[in-house]
Amino acid sequence: MALCEEVRHWRWTLKLPKNADTPTVLCYLLIGQDRSSQLYLPSRSPALTLLRVTLHHNSSHCNLLPVLTMPGWSCLVTGAGGFLGQRIIQMLVQEEDLQEVRALFRTFTPKHREKLSKLKTKTKVTVLKGDILDAQCLRRACQGISVVIHTAAAIDFLGIIPRQTILDVNLKGTQLLLDACVEASVPVFIYSSSLSVAGPNYKEPVLNGCEEDHLESTWSHPYPYSKKMAEKEVLAASGRTLGNGGTLHTCALRLPFIYGEECAHLSVKVNEALKNNGIFLKNGPFSVASPVYVENAAWAHILAARGLRDPKKSPSIQGKFYYISDDTPHQSYDDLNYALSKEWGLRPDSSWSLPLPLLYWLAFLLETVSFLLRPVYNYRPPFNRFLITTLNSVFTFTYKKAQQDLGYEPCVTWEEAKQKTSEWIGTLVEQHKETMNSKTQ
Repeated sequence: MALCEEVRHWRWTLKLPKNADTPTVLCYLLIGQDRSSQLYLPSRSPALTLLRVTLHHNSSHCNLLPVLTMPGWSCLVTGAGGFLGQRIIQMLVQEEDLQEVRALFRTFTPKHREKLSKLKTKTKVTVLKGDILDAQCLRRACQGISVVIHTAAAIDFLGIIPRQTILDVNLKGTQLLLDACVEASVPVFIYSSSLSVAGPNYKEPVLNGCEEDHLESTWSHPYPYSKKMAEKEVLAASGRTLGNGGTLHTCALRLPFIYGEECAHLSVKVNEALKNNGIFLKNGPFSVASPVYVENAAWAHILAARGLRDPKKSPSIQGKFYYISDDTPHQSYDDLNYALSKEWGLRPDSSWSLPLPLLYWLAFLLETVSFLLRPVYNYRPPFNRFLITTLNSVFTFTYKKAQQDLGYEPCVTWEEAKQKTSEWIGTLVEQHKETMNSKTQ
C-alpha cells in the first residue's frame, strides 16, 4: 500500500501521509499566494474531510504546516419550512458524522422555532432566512457544505401564483443554487423533483411505470414545465467541475402526492368535509395513484445523500432520477382520503360524477374564457385541464430502481402511516368541534 496520496490543487501537488489508526486525517496548511480556497481529500481516504486552505504571503514557494481536520459532513436543506423539508431535517440530524444542518427558510415562524427546539440531537442546526432567488444568500449558505438537498418549490395547480413567479422559483432558483454549489465546491446535490415531470398526459395511462419508460410531461402549465426543466438542469449539471477542481454529483427524486401528518392539502380536504356534514367533496374519483407517506419520502433523500457520498455507490446514482413511492395501496385520491379518515366518521361523496371527457372539455372552455378576458379581467377558472388530468388518471410507479441503487426500502409501513395520519386527522376533527361549540355559545 502506498504511504501517501496526492491531492492536486491549483499549481501545487500536496503529499498527504496516511494514518489509518486515527479517525482524523493529517493534512497540511499551504502557505503561498494571498487568497483562500478549498480542497478535498481523495474519496478513498479514511474520512471525507473538507480542508479550508488559507494562502497568504506572496511568495514563489510554499510551506507545509500540519493541521488536524475532524471527520464529518454538513448539509444544506432548502425549503426547510415545508412539509417535506421539515421531515428531512428531523431524519438528517440522526445521521452519523453529520456536523451541521443548515436550514434555509423563506419565512421562519415561531412554530418552526418550536419544532427545531424539540430536535434531540448533538448536530448543529443553523437557521438561515433567505430567498431561493437571492444569489448572494445562496453563495453564503453553500460555503463549507458537503451536501445540498433542494426541496424549495412553488407548487400551484390552480393558477393562483403568477406563471413567471413559478418559473423563477422552480427553474431560476434551481439554476442559481447549482451555480452556488459549483462556486462553493459542494460535491453533492439532491433535487426533490415531482411525478408531474413525467405526466400524466391526457389519455396516456401508466401502470407501474419505471425509469426506463422515459416518460415526459407535455403540459405547458407552469408547475410541471418548471419542474421538468429544473430537473433537466440538475441532471445535466452532474459532472460539472467545482471551484476546487472536484466534481459535482447530482440526482433527482420524482415524488408523487405526499401525505401524512400536517399535510396542507389533506388538511384542506378534511376541513371541507367537516363543513359538508362529514362528506368529502369529489377530488379524483377516476384516478389510480401511488402516493407516498412523508417519512418514506424524506428517507429516500437521506439514502440518496449517503449514496452520492459513497465512492462505491455514487457512480451508479449520479446524473439519474428515481421514482419514489412506498407500500401505500394504489388507489384513487378519494379512496385515500376515506381510508385515512373513516375512523372519524368522514365518508366519500357517493353522488354521480361527470364523465372525465366532459370534465376535460369543460376545463378547456373555462381556460378559453379566461384567456379571452385577460386584457380586461383576471378570471381564474375553478379547475383546468392539467388539474383534471392529474386527479383522474391511472398513473402509478414502482420504486424498484431506487431499491436497487439507493438501497431504498420504506421505513414506515402502510398500516403505520395510516394510523399516524388518522390520529392527526382526529386532532383536526376535535378542533372543528371546539370551533363549532364556541360559535354556539
